[in-house]
Amino acid sequence: MKTVKSLSVVFFTALLVFSSCKQEEKKKTPEAEIVAEEAVRKTYAEISIKEGGEWKGKKYEGENFTFKNVEFLRAPDSLTDHSYYIRYEGPGWESNKVGYRLYLDWRNAIDIFGKKVDTMVLSKVGLDNYDSYHEDSPWGLDILKAGQSLGIGSYGRFDGKKTVVHFKEVDSTTAQIHNGDNESGVTINYYGWTALGQKINLASQLMIKADSRLTKASLTPSVAGEGLSTGIVKFNGIELIQKEGPNGWGYIATYGEQTLVPDNLGMVIFYRTDEVEKITESEFDHLLVFKPTASTITYYFGGAWEKEMNGIQSKEEFIAYIDKELAAL
Repeated sequence: MKTVKSLSVVFFTALLVFSSCKQEEKKKTPEAEIVAEEAVRKTYAEISIKEGGEWKGKKYEGENFTFKNVEFLRAPDSLTDHSYYIRYEGPGWESNKVGYRLYLDWRNAIDIFGKKVDTMVLSKVGLDNYDSYHEDSPWGLDILKAGQSLGIGSYGRFDGKKTVVHFKEVDSTTAQIHNGDNESGVTINYYGWTALGQKINLASQLMIKADSRLTKASLTPSVAGEGLSTGIVKFNGIELIQKEGPNGWGYIATYGEQTLVPDNLGMVIFYRTDEVEKITESEFDHLLVFKPTASTITYYFGGAWEKEMNGIQSKEEFIAYIDKELAAL
């Protein structure tokens, strides 16, 4: 009799364990796995397009559209600013400290997503409403007003006077997303970019590593040409900070009330001193103008928002931070 009771207890216990395991399996939905992965990852990149609508002139319209992430995209010929086709208007990449996006149209500016959290957020940005990321939320928001500038760290061609030529004349543009174990980003190829009377191809790779605010930018033009530049958007009353180190690197930077909130933001570009022809300004940007070359140009750019987790709270702290980064290059 005792043997029968013992067998019954064993059977009942096994049944409970089996049932518990099945319940756990049910809980592991694709959505839960995505959330779990985002909690573990420290970098992420994406580009997300609409499906279910149709192009009407320069706008993508439809009632019951959905968003779809793609690894590679050739920008449609109809794509321009506010076409409502790409979620937050271009590719995005982030670390556990900050996020960035690039407008994949003629503007080609780079914007900053200020983050209040250290988890990955871009996969959820702009899903509920096209430009909801301009509104403050628990994760953060779009904090930089790029306007007609390069934003932070984007590129164009300076005419030597006051104008930076963006990408109004280009035959085609493609974007390829990269997500590695410890870094993420995007490669953008511009084919047949006409500026300053010259038609070239340009390859741009933008990558960010875990635990870093900095994006590494690598620009490779098909031929040498005058005026290839990067820069930081100018704001009234914000001075330009400059420094060159003994290691062949330098920086230009700004700090102050530079966000849409408004609150304090520091922005910096680190550059190789032997690659830069001059530091100047255009109508909308503080500029680094590169020497003509067909070789790859490398620089780093970043934003430090005061409301990020354990964020930099003063100009003095920001300068100490960028000086430390400069010495490490």
